[in-house]
Amino acid sequence: MPDRRPFLLLLVAPALAMVLALFVYPLGYSLLSAFTDRAGHASLANFAKTFELYGSDILFTLVIVVASTALVGLLAAAIGGYLVLGAHPVAVALLRWLYRWPLFIPFIVAAQCMRTFLAKNGILNNSLDALGLVDVANLSGLLDWRGIIVTFVWKETPFVALLVSGAIAALDRASIEAARNLGAGGPRILVEILLPQVAGVMTVGLVLAFVTMLSVLSVPIMISGGSPTMITVDMAFRVNSYSDYGVANALGFVSYLIAGLAAWVYLRRNLAGDAAP
Repeated sequence: MPDRRPFLLLLVAPALAMVLALFVYPLGYSLLSAFTDRAGHASLANFAKTFELYGSDILFTLVIVVASTALVGLLAAAIGGYLVLGAHPVAVALLRWLYRWPLFIPFIVAAQCMRTFLAKNGILNNSLDALGLVDVANLSGLLDWRGIIVTFVWKETPFVALLVSGAIAALDRASIEAARNLGAGGPRILVEILLPQVAGVMTVGLVLAFVTMLSVLSVPIMISGGSPTMITVDMAFRVNSYSDYGVANALGFVSYLIAGLAAWVYLRRNLAGDAAP
C-alpha cells in the first residue's frame, strides 16, 4: 500500500503556510523588535521606555479588563440560571431572544452606539430626564472608564452566557428538583448546585472574553479619549505618530504576559480538576 503521508502533508501545506506567514512570523518579528534597539542590538530600552511612559496605562488596562470579566461572569451566571430556572415562560423567551443580539454586533459598531447612548446628552441621560428621574443639565456622560466597562460587559456577556446556559441546560435536572423539594430557592440552587458543575465551562468563556477585551482597540479609542487609556491605544499611537515599533511591540509583549496569566489560571484550574479524585 503506498505511503499517503506526502499527500497528507500537501493537503495541510496551504493552511500551515498561512499560519506561519500571518501569525508565527509577525509574532516572532514583534518579539525580536521588542528586545532590540533601533540599531538592531539586544536591549531592554524599549521596556524601560514603556513602563516610564505607559505604566499607569498598563495598570488601567488590567483593572478595566479584570473588572469587566468579573461583571461578565456575574451576568452570564444570572442569565444562564434564569433561562433554566425561570418560572415565567414569557420572560424566559424574551430574555432568550434579547440577550444574544450583541453577539452579532462588531466592537466598532458597539463603541459607536455606546457613544450615542452614554454621552452627556445621549439617549440614556435624556431618557432619564424625560422620566423626571434626573436633571440632564446636572449630569455628566459616561464616556470614560465607566463607558469602556459598560461596552465590554454588554458585548461579551452574551458569549459567556450562551456557553453557561447550554452547560446548565445539559445537567441532570434531578438534582434541581431534589433541591426544590427540600425548599431551596432559585438563587441558592444556582450558586450551590449548578455553578459548581459548570465552573469549567464558565472559566473557558471568561478566559476567552478576557483575552478578547484585552486586544480591542476601537472601544477605548472611541469611548474614552482621555488619559489613562488602554495599551492597545498606546500601541497604535506609537506606530502612527512615531513609527516606534520597538515600544509598540514591548507593549504587545506586556499584553502577551497578561493574556498568558489568564491562560495559566485556566490551565491550573483544569489541571486541579483533573487531579481531584
